[in-house]
Amino acid sequence: MRFDETQAATLETILRWRRDVRHFRCDPVDEAVLTRLAEAMALAPSVGNARPWRVIRVEDAALRAAVRANFQKCDEAAAADYADEQAVAYRALKLAGLDAAPVQLAVFTHIDPAEGHGLGRRTMPDTLRQSTTMAIHTLWLAARAANLGMGMVSILDPAAMERIFAVPEDWAFTAYVCLGHAEWDDDTPLLHRAGWQENAPTPWEVR
Repeated sequence: MRFDETQAATLETILRWRRDVRHFRCDPVDEAVLTRLAEAMALAPSVGNARPWRVIRVEDAALRAAVRANFQKCDEAAAADYADEQAVAYRALKLAGLDAAPVQLAVFTHIDPAEGHGLGRRTMPDTLRQSTTMAIHTLWLAARAANLGMGMVSILDPAAMERIFAVPEDWAFTAYVCLGHAEWDDDTPLLHRAGWQENAPTPWEVR
Protein backbone atom coordinates (compact mmCIF):
# COMPACT_ATOMS: atom_id res chain seq x y z
CA MET A 1 0.00 0.00 0.00
CA ARG A 2 1.35 3.41 -1.00
CA PHE A 3 -0.34 6.69 -0.16
CA ASP A 4 -0.46 9.64 -2.53
CA GLU A 5 0.16 13.31 -1.75
CA THR A 6 -3.53 14.02 -1.32
CA GLN A 7 -3.87 11.39 1.36
CA ALA A 8 -0.71 12.62 3.09
CA ALA A 9 -2.09 16.15 3.06
CA THR A 10 -5.34 14.92 4.60
CA LEU A 11 -3.41 13.31 7.46
CA GLU A 12 -1.48 16.54 8.03
CA THR A 13 -4.76 18.46 8.15
CA ILE A 14 -6.20 16.04 10.72
CA LEU A 15 -3.05 16.39 12.84
CA ARG A 16 -3.18 20.18 12.61
CA TRP A 17 -6.85 20.37 13.59
CA ARG A 18 -6.65 17.80 16.38
CA ARG A 19 -7.17 19.77 19.55
CA ASP A 20 -7.61 19.02 23.25
CA VAL A 21 -11.30 19.95 23.38
CA ARG A 22 -12.91 21.14 26.62
CA HIS A 23 -16.01 22.87 25.19
CA PHE A 24 -18.61 20.33 24.05
CA ARG A 25 -22.18 20.35 22.84
CA CYS A 26 -24.46 17.88 24.59
CA ASP A 27 -25.65 16.22 21.37
CA PRO A 28 -25.32 12.42 21.54
CA VAL A 29 -22.77 10.66 19.36
CA ASP A 30 -24.13 8.06 16.95
CA GLU A 31 -23.47 4.53 18.19
CA ALA A 32 -22.24 3.44 14.77
CA VAL A 33 -19.58 6.18 14.92
CA LEU A 34 -18.49 5.03 18.38
CA THR A 35 -18.18 1.47 17.07
CA ARG A 36 -15.91 2.68 14.28
CA LEU A 37 -13.83 4.67 16.77
CA ALA A 38 -13.37 1.59 18.95
CA GLU A 39 -12.27 -0.34 15.87
CA ALA A 40 -9.82 2.42 14.95
CA MET A 41 -8.38 2.42 18.48
CA ALA A 42 -7.75 -1.30 18.12
CA LEU A 43 -5.40 -0.55 15.19
CA ALA A 44 -2.90 1.18 17.49
CA PRO A 45 0.58 -0.31 17.93
CA SER A 46 1.47 -2.02 21.19
CA VAL A 47 4.53 -3.63 22.72
CA GLY A 48 4.57 -7.37 22.05
CA ASN A 49 1.11 -6.92 20.51
CA ALA A 50 -0.11 -7.08 24.13
CA ARG A 51 -2.85 -4.48 23.55
CA PRO A 52 -2.93 -3.56 27.26
CA TRP A 53 -5.53 -0.77 27.15
CA ARG A 54 -8.76 -1.38 29.04
CA VAL A 55 -11.63 1.04 28.35
CA ILE A 56 -14.71 1.71 30.48
CA ARG A 57 -17.47 3.76 28.89
CA VAL A 58 -18.85 5.80 31.78
CA GLU A 59 -22.63 6.27 31.62
CA ASP A 60 -23.58 5.96 35.31
CA ALA A 61 -24.43 9.36 36.82
CA ALA A 62 -22.90 8.49 40.18
CA LEU A 63 -19.61 7.49 38.59
CA ARG A 64 -19.53 10.68 36.54
CA ALA A 65 -20.21 12.70 39.68
CA ALA A 66 -17.36 10.94 41.49
CA VAL A 67 -14.99 11.77 38.63
CA ARG A 68 -16.07 15.43 38.70
CA ALA A 69 -15.50 15.54 42.47
CA ASN A 70 -12.04 14.04 41.99
CA PHE A 71 -11.27 16.65 39.34
CA GLN A 72 -12.53 19.54 41.48
CA LYS A 73 -10.43 18.45 44.46
CA CYS A 74 -7.29 18.09 42.33
CA ASP A 75 -8.02 21.34 40.49
CA GLU A 76 -8.23 23.27 43.77
CA ALA A 77 -4.93 21.78 44.91
CA ALA A 78 -3.31 22.66 41.58
CA ALA A 79 -4.60 26.23 41.72
CA ALA A 80 -2.88 26.67 45.09
CA ASP A 81 0.49 26.15 43.38
CA TYR A 82 0.10 29.46 41.54
CA ALA A 83 0.17 33.01 42.83
CA ASP A 84 -0.88 36.48 41.78
CA GLU A 85 -1.65 36.95 38.08
CA GLN A 86 -0.80 33.34 37.22
CA ALA A 87 -3.30 32.11 39.81
CA VAL A 88 -5.98 34.30 38.25
CA ALA A 89 -5.04 33.05 34.79
CA TYR A 90 -5.19 29.42 35.95
CA ARG A 91 -8.66 29.78 37.42
CA ALA A 92 -9.87 31.39 34.18
CA LEU A 93 -8.92 28.31 32.15
CA LYS A 94 -11.49 25.65 31.31
CA LEU A 95 -9.57 22.45 31.91
CA ALA A 96 -12.18 19.72 31.44
CA GLY A 97 -15.35 18.99 29.51
CA LEU A 98 -16.85 16.78 32.20
CA ASP A 99 -20.17 18.63 32.48
CA ALA A 100 -21.15 18.49 28.82
CA ALA A 101 -19.29 15.74 26.95
CA PRO A 102 -21.83 13.04 26.04
CA VAL A 103 -19.23 10.27 25.85
CA GLN A 104 -16.71 9.74 28.64
CA LEU A 105 -14.14 6.96 28.77
CA ALA A 106 -11.96 5.83 31.65
CA VAL A 107 -8.84 4.23 30.18
CA PHE A 108 -6.60 1.90 32.14
CA THR A 109 -3.44 -0.09 31.39
CA HIS A 110 -3.14 -3.76 32.27
CA ILE A 111 0.34 -3.61 33.77
CA ASP A 112 1.25 -7.31 33.42
CA PRO A 113 -0.95 -8.95 30.81
CA ALA A 114 -0.38 -12.51 29.67
CA GLU A 115 -0.80 -11.27 26.12
CA GLY A 116 2.51 -10.56 24.42
CA HIS A 117 4.35 -13.02 26.68
CA GLY A 118 6.53 -10.22 28.07
CA LEU A 119 8.06 -9.41 24.69
CA GLY A 120 9.69 -5.96 24.58
CA ARG A 121 8.91 -4.93 28.13
CA ARG A 122 11.38 -6.81 30.30
CA THR A 123 13.72 -3.81 30.64
CA MET A 124 11.13 -1.17 29.76
CA PRO A 125 7.82 -2.05 31.44
CA ASP A 126 6.61 1.50 30.78
CA THR A 127 6.11 0.45 27.16
CA LEU A 128 2.75 -0.96 28.27
CA ARG A 129 1.58 2.49 29.37
CA GLN A 130 3.13 3.95 26.23
CA SER A 131 1.08 1.50 24.19
CA THR A 132 -2.11 2.68 25.87
CA THR A 133 -1.10 6.27 25.22
CA MET A 134 -0.63 5.51 21.52
CA ALA A 135 -4.06 3.86 21.47
CA ILE A 136 -5.55 7.03 22.95
CA HIS A 137 -3.83 9.15 20.32
CA THR A 138 -5.10 6.82 17.59
CA LEU A 139 -8.62 7.29 18.97
CA TRP A 140 -8.05 11.06 19.04
CA LEU A 141 -7.14 11.22 15.35
CA ALA A 142 -10.00 8.92 14.37
CA ALA A 143 -12.43 11.09 16.36
CA ARG A 144 -11.19 14.25 14.63
CA ALA A 145 -11.53 12.57 11.23
CA ALA A 146 -15.14 11.80 12.23
CA ASN A 147 -15.63 15.53 12.96
CA LEU A 148 -15.74 14.97 16.70
CA GLY A 149 -13.75 16.64 19.44
CA MET A 150 -11.85 14.86 22.18
CA GLY A 151 -10.18 16.03 25.36
CA MET A 152 -8.08 14.25 27.97
CA VAL A 153 -8.61 15.16 31.64
CA SER A 154 -5.28 14.96 33.46
CA ILE A 155 -6.09 16.81 36.69
CA LEU A 156 -7.14 13.66 38.53
CA ASP A 157 -5.81 11.44 41.31
CA PRO A 158 -4.96 8.09 39.64
CA ALA A 159 -5.36 6.04 42.82
CA ALA A 160 -8.77 7.60 43.44
CA MET A 161 -9.82 6.80 39.88
CA GLU A 162 -8.87 3.17 40.38
CA ARG A 163 -10.99 3.09 43.55
CA ILE A 164 -13.95 4.83 41.89
CA PHE A 165 -14.10 2.20 39.16
CA ALA A 166 -13.10 -0.72 41.42
CA VAL A 167 -10.74 -2.06 38.78
CA PRO A 168 -8.45 -5.08 39.27
CA GLU A 169 -5.19 -4.43 41.10
CA ASP A 170 -3.16 -4.92 37.93
CA TRP A 171 -5.00 -2.15 36.07
CA ALA A 172 -3.33 1.28 36.28
CA PHE A 173 -5.30 4.43 35.54
CA THR A 174 -3.97 6.11 32.39
CA ALA A 175 -6.48 8.71 31.19
CA TYR A 176 -10.02 10.01 31.35
CA VAL A 177 -11.32 11.01 27.94
CA CYS A 178 -14.20 13.29 26.99
CA LEU A 179 -15.64 12.85 23.51
CA GLY A 180 -18.37 14.56 21.54
CA HIS A 181 -19.25 17.39 19.18
CA ALA A 182 -17.06 20.43 19.86
CA GLU A 183 -18.70 23.83 20.30
CA TRP A 184 -16.19 25.13 17.76
CA ASP A 185 -13.14 23.99 15.78
CA ASP A 186 -9.70 25.50 16.20
CA ASP A 187 -6.27 24.82 14.72
CA THR A 188 -4.52 26.50 17.68
CA PRO A 189 -4.20 24.87 21.12
CA LEU A 190 -6.45 26.51 23.70
CA LEU A 191 -3.54 27.13 26.10
CA HIS A 192 -1.64 28.89 23.31
CA ARG A 193 -4.66 31.00 22.41
CA ALA A 194 -5.29 31.84 26.09
CA GLY A 195 -1.69 32.96 26.58
CA TRP A 196 -0.82 30.27 29.11
CA GLN A 197 1.82 28.49 27.02
CA GLU A 198 2.54 29.06 23.35
CA ASN A 199 3.53 26.33 20.95
CA ALA A 200 7.29 25.99 20.80
CA PRO A 201 9.29 24.02 18.25
CA THR A 202 11.20 20.95 19.41
CA PRO A 203 14.22 20.60 17.14
CA TRP A 204 15.68 17.22 16.39
CA GLU A 205 19.16 17.10 17.89
CA VAL A 206 21.89 15.56 15.76
CA ARG A 207 24.87 13.82 17.36
